[in-house]
Amino acid sequence: MVKNDNDLRTVAEDPDHAIILADGTRLSARIWQPEDAVDDPVPLILEFLPYRKRDGTCARDALTHPYFAARGYACARVDMRGNGDSEGLMEDEYTAQELADAVEVIQWAAAQPWCNGHVGMMGISWGGFNSLQVAALAPDALKAIITLCSTVDRFADDIHYKGGCLLNENLGWGATMWSYSSRAPDPALRENWREMWLERLENEPFLPAVWLQHQRRDAYWQHGSVCEDYSKIKAKVLAIGGWGDAYKNAVPKLVEALDGAKGIVGPWVHKYPHFAAPEPRIGFLQEALRWWDRWLKGIDTGVEADPDYRAYLMDGLRPATWFTERPGRWIAENHGATQHLPVQTFHLTETGGLDEAPQMLEAKIASPAHCGAAAGEYCAIWLGPEMAGDQRGDDALSTVFTSASLDADMDLVGAPRLTLTLKCNKPQGQIAVRLNHIHPDGAATRITYGVLNLSHRNSAADPQPMPPNKAEEITLDLDHIAYRVPKGHRIRVSISTAYWPLIWPSPEATQITLTQGSLTLPQRPTAGGDEVSFLPPEAAAPWQTIEIRPENHIRRQEVDMTTGIHSLVIEDDFGKLRDAEHGLISGSIARERWDIHPDDPLSARGFCDWEDEIERDDIRLRTRAQCTMHSDVTTFYLTAKIEAWENDKLIYTREQSDAIPRDHL
Repeated sequence: MVKNDNDLRTVAEDPDHAIILADGTRLSARIWQPEDAVDDPVPLILEFLPYRKRDGTCARDALTHPYFAARGYACARVDMRGNGDSEGLMEDEYTAQELADAVEVIQWAAAQPWCNGHVGMMGISWGGFNSLQVAALAPDALKAIITLCSTVDRFADDIHYKGGCLLNENLGWGATMWSYSSRAPDPALRENWREMWLERLENEPFLPAVWLQHQRRDAYWQHGSVCEDYSKIKAKVLAIGGWGDAYKNAVPKLVEALDGAKGIVGPWVHKYPHFAAPEPRIGFLQEALRWWDRWLKGIDTGVEADPDYRAYLMDGLRPATWFTERPGRWIAENHGATQHLPVQTFHLTETGGLDEAPQMLEAKIASPAHCGAAAGEYCAIWLGPEMAGDQRGDDALSTVFTSASLDADMDLVGAPRLTLTLKCNKPQGQIAVRLNHIHPDGAATRITYGVLNLSHRNSAADPQPMPPNKAEEITLDLDHIAYRVPKGHRIRVSISTAYWPLIWPSPEATQITLTQGSLTLPQRPTAGGDEVSFLPPEAAAPWQTIEIRPENHIRRQEVDMTTGIHSLVIEDDFGKLRDAEHGLISGSIARERWDIHPDDPLSARGFCDWEDEIERDDIRLRTRAQCTMHSDVTTFYLTAKIEAWENDKLIYTREQSDAIPRDHL
């Protein structure tokens, strides 16, 4: 059941509601609720983020929270401690303090006269992470969550490490958060805005150095990883993800692990599904309302009878770095996600094929350090050329195994698994594995991929070097996917010893020798049309702004013909806008550069540079956060610098440098 327009209630908004925590810290909340909520109490939906509600998440907040409020909910979009318009300081992501604050906000909300005592929590990315983590703390009032684009394992499946390999997103995202969290609150809301700003500039940590001090899956990463004990989660969980996003694995894992959990995965990048790309979008707000009505109001909306797992099976398309839409069909699994689906096994052959019969082989893999240029962004989000492109260039730098033409459509639904027996000539090495769709003319579309630090082959908590030139068996699960390879096309396993600029290279160039290998593909019986359907997307009125500078996004690959350095250049100008209602002006520009020489993994360099500005009347504030990273055989070297200007006068600068030993990386 979904409410119609006749049921809508008049919404009141408070843009800066004070929530005073037990330690005296004032958090700032933007709250939407029915005007008559005190007379007719409603549940609360909480979104708890560091991303600045005043000038950061405004666009998506406007589309989402008033919609729920008009249909009988209070919605609180709260700036976390030390961010946006809230007091205090932020020390790290997903700290015990952050989660305790969220629990306190839930308890506060449940006790308000306008609340019926039931609370839901939702969010995408950071908000999806902490929704799961707070649910694992099981506050009494928290009855349900909706987690989008999130993870159950902070070490294995976030922006820091993947397969034990260091993701370059560790530096890139750390630079982003340094910039976000060091900004001033809106001067119109805080008389002490300057004091708060300087305090943040002085205390905001440079998190890439923190994260890089934990290169194995230790207690630091176990904290907040709900896979440590799924049974702690008592709230009802709706999990949502996208095949174009970095976080593809949490949805099926949650569905398999939690009784009553439901999962939806569409073709989308890192966006809410009612305005995401590629299309088709879905009526996410109506779907969420069914979830909230059932678990926060006790209304029978039929969600318990929904299939456990609904996924968009994408048609195999020619490679492209961006899609506006993906043809395909919605499939449904009534019980569980993908673990019960049948599998087919192919074996790697001496002649570079994939065969049903096991066999021994000898295949050498020794990729140049720049292999991986067609990987795309780790986490596609800005709706530009961020997806994996034609894989033929990377395949030329890899060792590949290609099947014969398929005699029928192949629907891949789940996580492919590759098992290899291999020898490495160095104690430290890595492999990247891509499953590609090969078109009749040779074009190669990446279906899914995985990477593995060979020192983590047996344990991410206790890594061990490879014994040089001694054969060992390793197993690597690729990311979950739902993808149709058409009849007459082929599939290919492509294996390389580098995947730049997605992951940081091993300290030495390596050669790997394969002596045996098998690929297990989860295959669902071929689907016809849609097995489930969704309502078309709805939303509240969009955020009203005045454009001062349009946004612009650049992705450029360069080769220096003199030095031989290969570079990826990223320039994201997010534009400059004035809020049409309250007048705050905000703008951001982010720049990244990733350099490497094909013959020298120690030539790898990363550079990040974020500039942010806000303006209010005659106050102009600007910050610039810069950082770099390189390494030698034993050590990572990071530098960071943050500067701040008030009315074009430099008022603050801070620099730091870190030398962090490599730990089996």
